Amino acid sequence: MNPTSVPPEGEPSPASPAPDPARARRPFGIYPSPPLHWVGDGFRVAGYFSLIPDAARRLDPFLMLDYHPPYTYEPAARARGVGVHPHRGFETVTLAWQGRVAHHDSSGGGGVIGPGDVQWMTAASGVLHKEYHEESFARQGGTFHMAQLWVNLPAKHKMDPPRYQALTASQMGQVALPNAAGHVRIIAGEYAGTRGPALTFSPMSVLDVHVNAAAPFHLPIPPSWNAAALVMKGDVTLPGGERAAQNDFIVFGKGGDHIEMEAGTDTQLLVLCGEPLAEPIVQYGPFVMNTKREIEQAFLDLQQGKFGQLED
Repeated sequence: MNPTSVPPEGEPSPASPAPDPARARRPFGIYPSPPLHWVGDGFRVAGYFSLIPDAARRLDPFLMLDYHPPYTYEPAARARGVGVHPHRGFETVTLAWQGRVAHHDSSGGGGVIGPGDVQWMTAASGVLHKEYHEESFARQGGTFHMAQLWVNLPAKHKMDPPRYQALTASQMGQVALPNAAGHVRIIAGEYAGTRGPALTFSPMSVLDVHVNAAAPFHLPIPPSWNAAALVMKGDVTLPGGERAAQNDFIVFGKGGDHIEMEAGTDTQLLVLCGEPLAEPIVQYGPFVMNTKREIEQAFLDLQQGKFGQLED
């Protein structure tokens, strides 16, 4: 397996102080949060992609976003979470802002992430894994604020060996916005000449953006890329006057060479953009492959123990 950082060719260029407003992308849609649901007994999330028409094409290479808005858990003697389950053909990316979560998988990957950290697990050919509130956090209780992405893998890498990247807060790229307007944490990809630590299999950017009240934010982006943003805090005004409020998810249309917005109040955004893989997607539960036959093989391999062993 040979993951690489987003290559220079075709990636967003450094931020420009004065992009052409006529080239700004307009939103395809602005989606309010769907009802929250539980994943296991430890993750109270909103799953946005189910709201979006043709999401597999409009958000390619991203497959899913489960957002866990801030929620305070009471102390518990037993750690809440999700027990052992399989994955094949894609990556899970867990981003933490508050709280602590522990991960273990059958390839030997694992660890604990806390505020500012990210775990980037490449399931690829297949792993079993489990995720729980970290033990001391579970005992003490507290506020939990996280998100999990599913990122598709190119067909040629779906059967690579699994990989686990533990990305700490101190490793993230950091860029101050002009005129003290805020800052950007770069998890994957590049912004204004600064690169994030995540290794990816296709060009993409995952950004944690903080914009002060009444300040603008611009992100150059290749016209062919897909782009979206989750408003985790505050509100923004978009080209054309559309407004997105807290917990809204913005899906941008194609055609422009940048996205732009202005924060109404102090605002935090999770910005996702990437080059589409434009490959067939066949998903069944925790498996994402290119053909039905490959899904059938995944179930057979799981039954034969080829995903390894992991105790609950």
